[in-house]
Order: sequence, then structure tokens, then C-alpha cells
Amino acid sequence: MGDPLLLQNQLCFPLYAAAKETVRCYRAYLDPLGLTYTQYIAMMALWEHKKMTISEMGRLLYLDSGTLTPMLKKMEQAGLLMRTRSATDERNVEITLTDAGWELREKAMHVPSGMAQFVNLEPGEVIQLYHLLYKLLDQEVCKR
Repeated sequence: MGDPLLLQNQLCFPLYAAAKETVRCYRAYLDPLGLTYTQYIAMMALWEHKKMTISEMGRLLYLDSGTLTPMLKKMEQAGLLMRTRSATDERNVEITLTDAGWELREKAMHVPSGMAQFVNLEPGEVIQLYHLLYKLLDQEVCKR
């Protein structure tokens, strides 16, 4: 690999740049919905799980409460979700969708297929990349 401090020799740089460019491409689909990419993945988590605590969402999305709390507050103010203290443990805040949050799901149905056009990979390459990225995440690289 040569010089270890060249950008071209860094594994994380193309990961970072590809993620950044992918999120930029999402804007064309998410701006009309009034969502950022991070808000979109939070909505996807709620569409799938229906009710979650902030800590559950944080673990699922690899986000800390310092990122989630203000974002969820803003989404609550927009009428997409509700945050309530857990009846069984007041330390936990549970998040559920409002009717408007559920209605947004239908409006977002085109996002995955629209984004697929930006990924210029063969189906087998997409599957391989998916598995490799989750292999990295499963290793909990930064928690060592």
C-alpha cells in the first residue's frame, strides 16, 4: 500500500466519501418530504418497530442520545411523532408515530427505488457490499 498517510491508502476515506455522496443524493427525495437523512432512518425504524425508546433507536441507528434527542424533539414539533415517558420506567422515553408520521410512510415509498438508480453496481455487487458493510458494523470496530 505504500505511504500509510495517503488518502488513497485509507479504507475509511472511500467509506466516508461514499456515505456522504449517498446522503447528498437522498436530498432530492427527502427534501420534498421535509426530512433529513437521519430523520428518514428514524422514521424507517419507527415504521418497522412502531414503538421504541430513544436508547433502542440509538442502538439500531448507531446514534447517540445527544444526536437523537434534539432531532426527535424537532420531529415531534413537526407533528410526526410523540415522545412520552415510559409508564414502567420514567427514565425511558418512548417514541411512537402520529397519524401524520404514518401517512408520510406512503409518501416515502418511492425513495428506495429512486435511490437505486444512483447505485451503479450489479445486483451481486450490491449484496456483497451490503454483507461487507454489516460485517464491519458487527465487529464493533470502535468499541475495542
